Amino acid sequence: MIDTVSVELLARLQPLASLGQAGLGELPALCKTRQFARGSDPFRAADWKGQMVYLVQGQILASMADGTSRVLVGGHELASAPLACEGKVPARSQAITDVVLMSLEEDKLDIVLTWNQLAAPTAGTPAGAESTDWRRMSGMFALDNLTTGVFASLPPANIQTLLAKFIRLPVKRGDQIIRQGEPGDYYYLIESGRCKVTRQVAGSSIQLAELKEGNAFGEEALVADADRNATVVMKTDGALLRLSKDDFNELLCAPLLQKVSGQEARRRIAGGAIWLDVRFPAEYRSDGFQGALNIPLDDIRQAQAALDPEKEYIVYCQTGRRSSAAAFLLSQRGFNAALLDGGMRAYANAMESVQ
Repeated sequence: MIDTVSVELLARLQPLASLGQAGLGELPALCKTRQFARGSDPFRAADWKGQMVYLVQGQILASMADGTSRVLVGGHELASAPLACEGKVPARSQAITDVVLMSLEEDKLDIVLTWNQLAAPTAGTPAGAESTDWRRMSGMFALDNLTTGVFASLPPANIQTLLAKFIRLPVKRGDQIIRQGEPGDYYYLIESGRCKVTRQVAGSSIQLAELKEGNAFGEEALVADADRNATVVMKTDGALLRLSKDDFNELLCAPLLQKVSGQEARRRIAGGAIWLDVRFPAEYRSDGFQGALNIPLDDIRQAQAALDPEKEYIVYCQTGRRSSAAAFLLSQRGFNAALLDGGMRAYANAMESVQ
């Protein structure tokens, strides 16, 4: 019995092999295995709807809908193609020996394959020119974000356009990328290297975070249409990927930032969603919504480990400015987070109108 699925196993299967070693790294987490006894019909004994199914161990006789039959052996080249996919399963099957079948969700695999193809280095890049292999990026383009968060619903047409709009910038240790107090102009991804985030508070510089390859920064000022609230300086040499404010808003922010009205928010809260107040604790204590979690915007990156990825969060502040940035940060990292459109003011007006 195969207890765990390895990258080496997936690399023998089609079309998974096209992802390469880097693309296959996180895929085992999506796979499930099931064992069936000799003489059984696995495709009658289990529901494989929406699954891509492979024979990975043992021998099976599969009779297809077109009347053809074939014997497949797990691990053999002929078994590298899926036994079932796109709703097509064998009309009948019989396990000649005990067999192990592996399955993974077709929709999730399709998302991974789509991003993998569109995110590969551009074909025909001139000799000597540098290109970015997005498939090696972590953070924003990690598997969890592509398959469970709102990235899973990012229009495929946006993907290639979005990636093409990024400009690659070689940077040196000590380079100041953004300065506290200046207007927001660009969104950044770290392709390589590390940088530190600091903020001036009462005349002193306080380090807030250290960012590494795959991390993003600069989105808060763009989403909230506000000045930079921190300074970012490179700690090492490296390379950044920069996206203009207009392209960020059109191709990334608009599809990811889910807005809900006051009435819709109240309906979702009644159904199990959780209020998330991103104001300062003093503001929250004054008039925060009953049952809300309070995580100030400044702490939202560091506090994500305390949030449940299975829950839905309705993010709010007084006007919607700070909460828009927080909702985007959470959505970007795969959380189911929606913005209370217009903030608490709009919510209060909406509730008054229905009373």
